[in-house]
Amino acid sequence: MVLILKIWFDTITPKQYLFSEYFIQRLKNKHKIFVTSRKYPQVNDIMKFGIITPTLVGKHGGKNKLGKLLAGLERSKILTKKIEKFNPDLLISFQSPEASRVAYGLGIPHIGFSDSPHATAVMKLTIPYITKLLTPWIIPKKDFTKYGISSKDIIQYRAIDAGIIIKNYPKLNKPSPHSKQVILIRPEEIQASYVTKKSNNSKIIQEIIKKFPNEKKIVLSRYDEQSKYLKKEFGSKVFLYTKPINGQKILKECDCFIGSGGTMTAEAGLLGVPTISLNTVPNKIENYLVRNKVILRSSKPKDVITNISRILNNHKYVRNRQKNAFKLLSSFEDPYKILLKTMATL
Repeated sequence: MVLILKIWFDTITPKQYLFSEYFIQRLKNKHKIFVTSRKYPQVNDIMKFGIITPTLVGKHGGKNKLGKLLAGLERSKILTKKIEKFNPDLLISFQSPEASRVAYGLGIPHIGFSDSPHATAVMKLTIPYITKLLTPWIIPKKDFTKYGISSKDIIQYRAIDAGIIIKNYPKLNKPSPHSKQVILIRPEEIQASYVTKKSNNSKIIQEIIKKFPNEKKIVLSRYDEQSKYLKKEFGSKVFLYTKPINGQKILKECDCFIGSGGTMTAEAGLLGVPTISLNTVPNKIENYLVRNKVILRSSKPKDVITNISRILNNHKYVRNRQKNAFKLLSSFEDPYKILLKTMATL
């Protein structure tokens, strides 16, 4: 007899939403699933391209500490009532502070996924409350044990989360040929608590505009505040995308991707798109992809320009990078199997 569980997922960022889809699709046929999220344009807009429709509970608190605190407290109160009513057997989260606290308070076993030990504030608010932690094998256990979890409760899987998101993407038709080469730029995340490195994105974009006048330059904005700044700064010199779009589609249509964030930069590299990481948020995943010659790292405007030129003019170099990406992607194991084994131990 197969045991049917009531499983609660909390997905509060775009990466978490896309990553959770992979597991929810496989679990929903055997178990009762309840998915929550929050009012947050980045997540809510990306749901248009997904298959999950979460129950929205609370909202994003913005970039200042007081706003985050108040929004988190309010969300925890509302979640408590909803989750007490659903009465789940298990929480699966991707390090949600509110879900972690609610699950702990209600005595719900909690399996957490994380590849971001550098997100200190979130780790301190989640790691002490989880039952088991699942994480990519390239991140040492000691990066998490310092937050209050025993190494025996950390289970590693041989895959990168961005690779799982890619494998879960629906198959797309080959992109149509374009007359101009496309440079796609993703500026930094400015509202996350873990971003401390001062950005020089504007200088880099300005240099790209100057050095590559004939190429199509697309900038993917994250927030209204950022959109207004970019529009004022660069006007019609770039194509500014202000709403979340199908990430896989636009990545496959570009000739060079320049990223300041972790997930989309990793996705681009593993899709075989020539990728430059601006290393705004230094982390183990980015280090691994640079070391395996899947993505390039440049933070100075001059170096970024040099690497863009190399990418746009050296097809052999690009093909070698693509081979590295496909080889790495095919070597990843399926973390769903690791999740099932972990669930069986609870």
